[in-house]
Amino acid sequence: MTNKPSGLNRWPCEQEKISRRSMMAATAAIPLSGQLSDDAAAGSDAIAGLVERAREKNAAFMRGDVDRWSQLVRIAPDFTLMQPFGGPTSRGFDASPQRLAALSRYFREGETELEVLQTYASDALVALVMVERQRAEVGGLPAQDWSLRVTEVYRKDGTDWQLVHRHADPLVRSITLQQAAILARGWPEDK
Repeated sequence: MTNKPSGLNRWPCEQEKISRRSMMAATAAIPLSGQLSDDAAAGSDAIAGLVERAREKNAAFMRGDVDRWSQLVRIAPDFTLMQPFGGPTSRGFDASPQRLAALSRYFREGETELEVLQTYASDALVALVMVERQRAEVGGLPAQDWSLRVTEVYRKDGTDWQLVHRHADPLVRSITLQQAAILARGWPEDK
């Protein structure tokens, strides 16, 4: 995977929230600029499409609308997931009706915004580095902030893109060295 020229891997307001309107305007302007080749413009279109799909699928997931989420995401057979709750990396995805129904009940009433920090693209891979800013009821807990730092990697599959890897963690806010040590150990120190 290579880092594309700055015109492809940076959005206008990098490191700031980007509205759908500004993202679409920026994407529309790129092919008109005359500075990019046809391949670069196609790569930019792919990135914009994947960002929009990520925005929509995340919003659906946090609302518990797993039917809509499953229409938006194409998960590769060799998919890996590093969950925000920690633990071992999972491989593959159980898309059985029972599992999808359980996910639908687990996530409820979510509101989301997607902050794209960086994108990287090659002909066959796209990586999105994002912060999912969200508030939802999760696992029966009252609604609270569930913002996550997220990296998603997509692989070209014919004319579409498959999600091959997702890493998410809740460390959007800085923590102390001692808090990080507790997380790394997996339990608090005895007092």
